[in-house]
Amino acid sequence: MAWQNTLDALAPLRFAGDWDNVGLILEGTREVRRALVCIDLTEPVLAEALAAKVDLILSYHPPLFRGVKRLTGGSAPGRVLLGALRAGVHVYAPHTALDASPLGMGDWLAVAAGRGSFQPIEPNADEPAAGLGRLTTLEAPVDLATAVERIKAHLGIPALRLAAPAVERPISTVACCPGAGGSVFEKVGPVDLLLTGEMRHHDVLWRAAEGTAVVLTDHTHCERGYLPTYAARVAAALGIEVVVSQVDADPLRVV
Repeated sequence: MAWQNTLDALAPLRFAGDWDNVGLILEGTREVRRALVCIDLTEPVLAEALAAKVDLILSYHPPLFRGVKRLTGGSAPGRVLLGALRAGVHVYAPHTALDASPLGMGDWLAVAAGRGSFQPIEPNADEPAAGLGRLTTLEAPVDLATAVERIKAHLGIPALRLAAPAVERPISTVACCPGAGGSVFEKVGPVDLLLTGEMRHHDVLWRAAEGTAVVLTDHTHCERGYLPTYAARVAAALGIEVVVSQVDADPLRVV
């Protein structure tokens, strides 16, 4: 299908992590004229998509990740995929291919704390401008409070979690990774700030003790803000209408 080739050109699947499940997850029957983008394809998102009469769902996280032995209505993922299948809707997941691609989610997150030059933390062997994670050197150092406010504004969130070192220092270098960046950050040496959705408690503790500030947004909050940009890129490339889900939301909330 030609639209698959176009999506692959925007976020080449060869850039994805070898553990990931990216690309066409479910092949539908519809001609693609309208699409919906979301972070997670949940039952409310599917209902929204069917009501909007979309032909393609671009679910950033793959709704099928590990091996599946049966597909039934006895589980939420099963109900979602069976519902999409019955409606003839295609489901496509870019995930880490979109993270790693130039102009993708990684590049978008790389400038959250301010403008600067950046490069992948795990560069692709064939195309060094692509790869997982980003290491940014800011054009001008900023204090931690300024960096935090810039991140919140860029991501469009009112609050985040911060582990500040005992002695704060100007922020010149920032390592970031959408989602959960712990394994990617293992390849990062001394840096002023780490930005991701979630990390293990002891990794945060160690980094702060070493003088690095750690900003955690919760998993999808460092991803969701990129969806309008991705929707616009897909719309322009395919020449179709692309809408961003209005019901897709992080499963966790502060109470």
